[in-house]
This record gives sequence, structure tokens and C-alpha cells, in this order.
Amino acid sequence: MNLLRTLCTVTGFTLLSRITGLAREVLIARTFGACLYTDAFNVAFRIPNLLRRLSAEGAFSQAFVPILSEFKSQNGHDATRTLVDATSIVLIWVLVSLSTLGIFGSGFVVWIVASGLHNNDQVFVLAVTMTRIMFPYILLISLTALASSVLNTYRNFSLPAFSPVLLNVSFIFSALVVAPHLDTPIYALAFAVLAGGVLQLLMQLIGLKRVQMMPRIRLKLNLARALAHPGIKRVLWKMMPASFAVSVAQLSLIINTNIASHLAPGSVSWLSYADRLMEFPTALLGGALGTILLPSLSKAHVEADGAEYSALLDWGLRLTFLLAAPSAVALFFYAEPLTATLFNYGRFSGHDVAMVSHTLAAYGVGLLGLILTKILAPGFYAKQDIKTPVKIALIVIGVTQLCNVVFVPYLAHSGLALSISIGACVNALLLFTGLRQRSIYIPSVGWGTFFVQLSGACIALASAMRWFTQLFDWVALGRYSGMRITILIITLLILSTLYFVMLFLMGLKHTNFYRYAK
Repeated sequence: MNLLRTLCTVTGFTLLSRITGLAREVLIARTFGACLYTDAFNVAFRIPNLLRRLSAEGAFSQAFVPILSEFKSQNGHDATRTLVDATSIVLIWVLVSLSTLGIFGSGFVVWIVASGLHNNDQVFVLAVTMTRIMFPYILLISLTALASSVLNTYRNFSLPAFSPVLLNVSFIFSALVVAPHLDTPIYALAFAVLAGGVLQLLMQLIGLKRVQMMPRIRLKLNLARALAHPGIKRVLWKMMPASFAVSVAQLSLIINTNIASHLAPGSVSWLSYADRLMEFPTALLGGALGTILLPSLSKAHVEADGAEYSALLDWGLRLTFLLAAPSAVALFFYAEPLTATLFNYGRFSGHDVAMVSHTLAAYGVGLLGLILTKILAPGFYAKQDIKTPVKIALIVIGVTQLCNVVFVPYLAHSGLALSISIGACVNALLLFTGLRQRSIYIPSVGWGTFFVQLSGACIALASAMRWFTQLFDWVALGRYSGMRITILIITLLILSTLYFVMLFLMGLKHTNFYRYAK
């Protein structure tokens, strides 16, 4: 399998997802702005989003895919399908129970996540109601994650990468069509989450049918029998600590949401808008690379091919630096042009642009760490080593909260983003150190030259971005929105060309990034 070609396919679908996601955020910003109502929605959406990472996409995939790959390689299709059946039953039982508890306990959950909203009864009630509406999304997206893990193991990456587009389309439709007909328009966004979850699951089921892995859900098959499956025991044993290890950034984000709810009105929304822009390169690069690497790493581990294992990690890390480094520079130096052009319409003011830009620049400090973590963590999970990432996660949460104590009094909501960035860098450094100490990853030759080439291109890029930022008044250009969009597109094309031309002039060859998985 040509990994670079597969990465391009996954990245293409992920790019489509992120573009529709940005369109969604632009529409929400224009319609609702950054206010207490959007704070209420963002708080409510944080809760199923966190549980999605804990029970679905993050921890579940990291624990499930290596074991599923092992069953597929060693036990064949029928045994693999039996594991999928048992996993489906366990997920349904657990998540229906969790969703029921969440619906009835929404008031307490919202208070835990954003106690500052309790100062405004109307906003608190909005957040609680939207939390109740969205809680079943956890079940839908967890089953979607199960289906995506199976499809990825069978080297089908397209459908899982495309499915988030459906959630974004649901948001856009609800904001444009449903919201104007509701007495409380913000509720349309909550209903959009549910509808998007249904659509995503249906698309994955189509893929499962194609590879003959559609789960056989038998109501008569009780939970105890499903839990007795040896593969399920191993998945659960790996998943419990993995839930914590892979969700460090999300847990920090929940804590930060609570802190932000006590800051100036709009702080939660400013963080959320910056999150969306930060997650664009994170998902596009880290998410896509991690997705295609984990099955290949798991296969190399099952076959005890240490050289292939290390080579896969080396390829992933080099590609991450190549593409994530300029993205980090863009978030730091081009935060204002990006924020103003994407969000500065309708109720989204110039003050909101400044607040989101500061937060985005703070995320730029740690973008490389955030993306590298998504490449380095699978290096442990593919070997079914959960303890090491958990120990590192505990350290990272401590570092992040200590940074909050230092930065928040001076930088407010931007300090929260900076703390996550520093924690992500510490996380990546400790994961890398752990892989090297265990000789899991042995770097290939040429890293020194590569870093010199990369640094030269990034310095040129940063200088050009700073010049373009100062050349235009990006907020004032809002009077001519078409011109502002055109200028942003042209400057981004110029900057992208400059970066890759500089790399070419410094001797970097694109053939160095071709990679085939066995």
C-alpha cells in the first residue's frame, strides 16, 4: 500500500470536512456572534465531544485497532467478525446507560464543566437543555467510531474520513433552515448534532456491509456473554487507561472551559472559534497520519518487524514536521488575517477578532506538539503499551494546570490556550523520549540537514506573513468582504509557494517522502 497516496486520499476527505466545518463556524459566527448564548451551546457541545474522545474516536480506536488487527492476521475473518459483534453489544449497553444518566443528570454535568454559567439562570437552562438533546450523540458517534476502526483495519480510509462532512452539513442546514423557525434559534444547533450523528453512522454501516463486517446484534445475546469474549476483555483492559492518555488535551479543554466561564462574557466562544481553526491542521495532518499509521504499525508489531515499525514512525514524523511547521507559523503570525476573513461578519465584531486572534497565536506555539502527539502515541498503542502514555498524561495535566495558574491572570482566555500548547509540547517530548529509550523508534540518517532546510523555509515564511499582516487593515477590509477574501487567498498562495520554493532551493527532495507499507 502506498502510504503517501493513501494519506493524500484521507487528507483530501479530511480537508473537505474541515472546509465545511469552517463554513459552519462562519455561519454560526455571523448568525449568533460570540455571546452568552453561543457560550451555552459550546459548553453543552463540549460534554458529548469529550465523551466522544473518551469512549469513541480516541481511546477506543487506540485500544481496539491493534487487537482487531491481531485477530484479522492470526485468526481470520470469522473470528474478527465475532469480536466486532461482541464489541458492538458492549458499546450499545454501556452507552445507552451513559446517555440515560447524562440526560437526567445534565444540570450537574453542566455545573461541573462551566460553573460560571450558573450566575445567569437563563443561559444555564439553555446549556442544560442542549446537553440533554445532544447526549444520545455519544451512542451514535461511538458506534460510528467502531465502524471506522473496522474499515481502517481493512484499509478502507475514505468513508471514515468523509463522514464528518455530514455533521457539518447538518449544522449548516439547521442554522439556515431550522433556526429561523424556532423561538430559541440556538436550539437548532443542538438538533443538528443529533441529525449529524445519525447520518455519520448510516454511512459507516454501508462500508461495513461492503467488507462483510456488519455487526450481528442479537437482543437475546446478553451483556455477560459479550463481555466473556477474550478480545473484549483485552480491549476494555487497554481502553480504560487509554481513555485518559489520549484525552489529555480534551480534559484540559474541559477544565479550561470551566475557568473561561468565570472570565469575560464571550470567553468560552472565543476559545471555541480558535479551537476550530487550530483543529483544522491538527485533524488534517495529525488525525489523518495517525489513522493510516496505526493499522500498519499494528501489523508490523504482530509480524515482529522492528525495522518496518521504526521506518513507519520515521516517515510519519518527517511528514509531520514538513507540513505542521508552516501551519504553526501561520497560526502564530497570520492569526488576525485568518480570523478576520473567516469570522468578522454580522455580529462578530472587531473586538471578537482581536480576542480570537490572541488565542489562535497561543495555540500556534504548541501546534507541532499537538500534531506530533497523534503520531507518537500510536507508537505505544500499536505495541499495546498503555501504561507509558498514561504516566505521561498525568504529568502533562499537572504541567497544563500549573501553566494556567501562571498565565491566566495576565492573558485571560489566551492564557488557557497557551497552557494547552505548552502541555502538548511536553507530551510530545516525553512520548518521543520514551520511544527512543525503548529503541522502538530509531531515527534514520539526515534529520540534521532536514531541520536546517525546514528552519530556513519557516523563517522566510514568518517574515512574509508578518509583512502581509501589517500591510493590510484586515478588520477594516470587512467593508469589502469580497476583496478581503481574495487578498487572503492570494497571500496564502504566495506564502505556500514561497515555503516550498525555499525548501527546493535548500535541497529538499519530495521523493524522500514516498513510503510503501507491507
